[in-house]
Amino acid sequence: MELTEELNRIAVLSDIHGVLPALEAVLAEPEVAAAERVVLTGDITAGPQPAEVLDLLRAQGERMLWVAGNADRELVEFRRGERTEIPDPIGPFAAAALRADQVDFLAGLPRTLTLTVRGLGKVLFCHATPRDDEEVVLVDSRPARWAEVLAGVDPDVRTVVCGHTHMPYVRLAHGRLVVNPGSVGMPYGRPGAHWCLLGPGTDLRVTPYDVRAAAERLVADCAYEDVEAWSDYFLHARATDAEALEVFRAAIPAD
Repeated sequence: MELTEELNRIAVLSDIHGVLPALEAVLAEPEVAAAERVVLTGDITAGPQPAEVLDLLRAQGERMLWVAGNADRELVEFRRGERTEIPDPIGPFAAAALRADQVDFLAGLPRTLTLTVRGLGKVLFCHATPRDDEEVVLVDSRPARWAEVLAGVDPDVRTVVCGHTHMPYVRLAHGRLVVNPGSVGMPYGRPGAHWCLLGPGTDLRVTPYDVRAAAERLVADCAYEDVEAWSDYFLHARATDAEALEVFRAAIPAD
């Protein structure tokens, strides 16, 4: 999917993972409210409040631009009987919590989106990499690895925005700027709702919010049997960035 109008300022939210309090905190940011568009780079729903998160985002109207993530795809496949299990333990709960219209909506989301942003030129948005919604590439991946995952990208694209690894970074790879906004709902390394602003440069942001109150709200509102442990671990970012990188590196061929 490609939109041709040039945009001056956009916000990017990734990996919300069904955490409504974190999403509410980011949407309340003045610069998010003022952005011309908000791009969602996938893994929107796989978490404790998937239906509520989708309803809030869809209520924002056309300023929201959507890209599907691997976890969104897995929920759709599970609900449609195309798979019998989901790697993420909370996945089956999240899939069951979605309404039929929400499953259909997620099924129709594009895998990539291309926009023109002032100062950055043509920007490609994806979830994991431009060619695969669950492929792992990291800020310190070797140049040859970056060459592999960017090989099919249009030469006119000068910036690639991805999510999936839940850790924010900006780096240059083979002449292209690569941006990861981090995770709104399931951050690794430090708590808070991570996102970014684009145009004319790149501005990584983190929105602090009351994590303890949010965890208590999830426990009160969500029927997932392990929601208390889930909320404590992910909202407090118990996984360090070093631990997350070690796990992700194991998934990269010969990296």
